[in-house]
Amino acid sequence: MMVVGVTGGIATGKSAVVEQFRQLGAAVISADELAREIVRPGEEALAQLVARFGQDILQADGTLDRKALAEIIFADPAARQDLNQITHPAIARLAAARFASLQRQGEALVIYEAPLLFEAGAESRVDRVLVVTAPAEVQRRRLMARDGLDDQAAQARITAQMPLADKVRRADFVVENAGSIDELATQVRELYGRLLMLARNLPETSPETAG
Repeated sequence: MMVVGVTGGIATGKSAVVEQFRQLGAAVISADELAREIVRPGEEALAQLVARFGQDILQADGTLDRKALAEIIFADPAARQDLNQITHPAIARLAAARFASLQRQGEALVIYEAPLLFEAGAESRVDRVLVVTAPAEVQRRRLMARDGLDDQAAQARITAQMPLADKVRRADFVVENAGSIDELATQVRELYGRLLMLARNLPETSPETAG
């Protein structure tokens, strides 16, 4: 089984690319969905977060108050690092379990959507990396429309991220998502065929995805 990590810059259209893979029949796992699962009530990661950041990060029903937690971590780099030290290993363990399950089911190719693949040091969980790119102006325009930001705020969010060029240098495959959805679909369909061929020619080994 081959796991392809999909990452890229903010507002480059990573989710659109992953959705195209899903429509083609690929097995898809989302790191963001895993991140939500590990902080459900009763999960160890949530208990660790409460121990570190206090009861104020919980809502009345015992679920995580994401806004309250965000206000803490964005104001304090050390707090953000503590958050990552709690959540990243939990996500890695859950991802490894999901990969193993899909391998038992006979899947040849798995698409792992991970916006912070490099930042989280999670590239060791995947066999190949696909980076989704878009010109800076397209990124900025999409981000302004999506999040209701002005030009300056949108640019600040883009600048705060790992440079897209650095991600491209570490990629095995690149999809540029600057045109229409039909143009994107054509790119992804062609790449999907290549990835399937590559995955089916990989030697049968257990996944090295425990990360």
